[in-house]
Amino acid sequence: MEELANLTSVACQKLDLACAVTPVILSGGTGSRLWPVSRASFPKQFWPLVSERSLIQEAALRSIGDELAAPIVVCNEEHRFLVAEHLRDIGVGGSRIVLEPFGRNSAPAIAAAALLAAEDDPFTVLWVMAADAAIQDTAALHGALAKACSAALAGYFVTFGIKADKPETGYGYIEVGMELESLAGVYGVGRFLEKPERAGALAMIEAGGYLWNSGMFVFTAKTLLEEMHIHAPDILATVRLALAARRADLDFIRLDRDAFAACPAVSLDYAIAERTERAAVVPVDMGWSDVGSWNALWELGAKDNAGNVTHGDVLLENATNCYVRSDGMLTAVMGLTDAVVVTTEDAVLVLHRDHAQNVKQIVERLKAAKRPEGISHNRIYRPWGFYEQLIHGDRFQVKRIVVNPGNKLSLQKHFHRAEHWVVVAGTAIVTRGEEQLLLRENESVYLPLGCIHRLENPGKIPLLLIEVQSGGYLGEDDIVRIEDTYGRR
Repeated sequence: MEELANLTSVACQKLDLACAVTPVILSGGTGSRLWPVSRASFPKQFWPLVSERSLIQEAALRSIGDELAAPIVVCNEEHRFLVAEHLRDIGVGGSRIVLEPFGRNSAPAIAAAALLAAEDDPFTVLWVMAADAAIQDTAALHGALAKACSAALAGYFVTFGIKADKPETGYGYIEVGMELESLAGVYGVGRFLEKPERAGALAMIEAGGYLWNSGMFVFTAKTLLEEMHIHAPDILATVRLALAARRADLDFIRLDRDAFAACPAVSLDYAIAERTERAAVVPVDMGWSDVGSWNALWELGAKDNAGNVTHGDVLLENATNCYVRSDGMLTAVMGLTDAVVVTTEDAVLVLHRDHAQNVKQIVERLKAAKRPEGISHNRIYRPWGFYEQLIHGDRFQVKRIVVNPGNKLSLQKHFHRAEHWVVVAGTAIVTRGEEQLLLRENESVYLPLGCIHRLENPGKIPLLLIEVQSGGYLGEDDIVRIEDTYGRR
């Protein structure tokens, strides 16, 4: 707690900004190039990849300051409890968490945040950032933000351009124009360029005058909405309807599903940045990375004398310039150079670092084959805790279930399976039909097929139990929720 207090104190330093700013954190990506760690059910922003905190926690801590309002976070509704928990764990309170019923890329998400902010003040300055980027020089970031705020108040649509020091093919590029009058350190934009082939990237580096597109934007809500009215009126109209019909869901703002379903899936770069006549860029060298590939993590990581970056239970022998990560079993690497080796509980990835941008091709093949490894981990997180599959056989499976203190599962029943619960640690309150049972360590209960039941942890330590399921169908969709604390259906 003392360390957190120190971190928060540093983050809340006095910033030299021209006005109050509302950070907008976008947490909608799946990070498929960081498979097998990042998957749709638990994407990269929730992993501690560059520090002991998750990427979304790092982003939230950067968005704390005297002139910074509580952030607006836009996320997939399936990740809402993960977002809330990660913010709560670092003491970031007061955030407005907007839930998208479907992923529709960044333009609709940012439009929703702008419309929400404009309800309070259309001249609110919004600082839009991804939840999954890394920034090493916070002082340089805040200096660039001060310049961007001044430009935003002057009506510009501002982005941060990162010094391009190598021909990176994983980033978009910005051609830098002339410095804007009366706005020191702010430049016009010649054009935005999509991610290039290597030859094109090399040509831009050699020519100079190009920056990497950080995907971080600063503008007033009014400017963004005006530009969307001109360049993306269909997106603006559908998001406006979805926000107008929003409903409160616990501490979340849930966009209307039917209205949002009609919204096109378009990035803000394509919808506005590449078309607006108000585009401006602030060049900044702040140690930025989109953490978009395993090679990026190798570049960010602390290296040994042979240039290797390791994480977890790893053993190296005669390896050079490798990134080796184990989130489970011992991983030994011998005689490799420029390799990436990543081990999780249910998958292993091995590739040359030059192919790091192509990992999502594997994910697409897994999805096409309907393999669960392409979407979810063996450990599945829920708002009450998590479960993981231990054994799966014909007509039975065994799971490990952990319920956090004070939490409980939904009141539910199953049509196709019976369950047997054995408490390994902690205390459980079990509802079984009309009964309510108190179970302690080494005690168990049987729940026959069709029985209405619920599991609750009334204690102060995590509840750990082993669940044995038996029946003709064991899929997770065989759940009929009768009552749920978390508003799930």
